[in-house]
Amino acid sequence: MSQSPGEYKPSRREVLRPVEYVGGAAIAAIFTGVITLVVTRDLTLALIGTGGVFIIVLVALALLAMAVKPDASESAELHEDDAHRHEGPDGRREPGADGPSTDGPGLDGPGLDGPQAPPPAH
Repeated sequence: MSQSPGEYKPSRREVLRPVEYVGGAAIAAIFTGVITLVVTRDLTLALIGTGGVFIIVLVALALLAMAVKPDASESAELHEDDAHRHEGPDGRREPGADGPSTDGPGLDGPGLDGPQAPPPAH
């Protein structure tokens, strides 16, 4: 199966990243469940603790993953994808692809924040 030039194919590491998060949460949950079962010998309490720890660890890992800033290669890839998304069928950028013009009032009007006031005199 051939891949078109603009089609993105994630690497194996990117594909397996969610499995790492679920696996880490499962390991922490099983550890907690086994410790709870050995200490209390209550299967219900161990299952509740296992489920709770699994959910808490999975949510915490997902939040930490979202907090990580993309590195230079990921940022370049995001900008490249954004540029391809705004291209027309002939390869040129579509007018208005970046939003309203910022080079002055023109056809779009004065802008969302109204007319610009002159700078204060010093």
